[in-house]
Amino acid sequence: MTSTHHLHTGALFLVMSNGLTATVDTVAKYMSPSLHGVQVVWGYSLAITVLVLGYAAFRPEPLRNAFATRRPLLQFGRGALLFATISMLFVALANLPLADVIAISFAAPLFITLLAIPLLSERVGVHRIAAVLLGLAGVAIVMRPGAGVFEWAALLALASALFFAFFQLSTRVLAATEAPFTTLLYTGIGTLACSSIAVPFFWAPISSIEILVFAAIGGLGVAAHVCMIRAYAYTQASFLAPFNYAKLLWAVALGYLVFGDVPQMNVIAGSVVIVSSGLYVLYRERERS
Repeated sequence: MTSTHHLHTGALFLVMSNGLTATVDTVAKYMSPSLHGVQVVWGYSLAITVLVLGYAAFRPEPLRNAFATRRPLLQFGRGALLFATISMLFVALANLPLADVIAISFAAPLFITLLAIPLLSERVGVHRIAAVLLGLAGVAIVMRPGAGVFEWAALLALASALFFAFFQLSTRVLAATEAPFTTLLYTGIGTLACSSIAVPFFWAPISSIEILVFAAIGGLGVAAHVCMIRAYAYTQASFLAPFNYAKLLWAVALGYLVFGDVPQMNVIAGSVVIVSSGLYVLYRERERS
């Protein structure tokens, strides 16, 4: 049985990762009037790859050790999944409010919990499933179905959630055998390769300020992926699933600070329900430990 300490540590790493990725999402939305989402993904993944390769070059062990992997296809596949996830997400962010997109993306924990059963052979108890469903009820409160949220951009956000579920499950599989740095390196290269194929169709001139912004969000991305990889090394994907909801709180705060979006009562109420679902899982696991 996973210790309570490992459960808490894994949850904390995932909450930190969500905060960093929410910041990247905010910057992507801010850049959307001048750059297409695919081009932002390209700059983001380029910065991550350069930073990771630069760090690898100064490590004591030979650079070839960083590329040593038992699962090269899954490593590159994870990069492709990330490209699909964030490309759809960034395009959705250009057309919908930040909190709305993040709320829609919280279909991912449900996908993760359900897919973890056949793909990872994880045992998912009724309490975990109940917590995820409770969290999705909170998402429904935030989204207010029928209030105009459901449009093509919302469908992109939902598709992004499905790809993100597969991305996180692949993270869990790789964490069992691969070094975190190796996974991070291949993720950057895989995402860069996919975005480099697509970006010529969406290219626009880049300013020197935007180059600096790419470097900044690349650094945030590196930190976010390290936290995510560490989270899945500590505990099960299905246990961590409800803690993805913490990203909504980050999105509400950043949406207010950057875009002046004042949270509505439905957002506040939904957020309380979402956080409660994660706390319920922690309480149940502590009782079992």
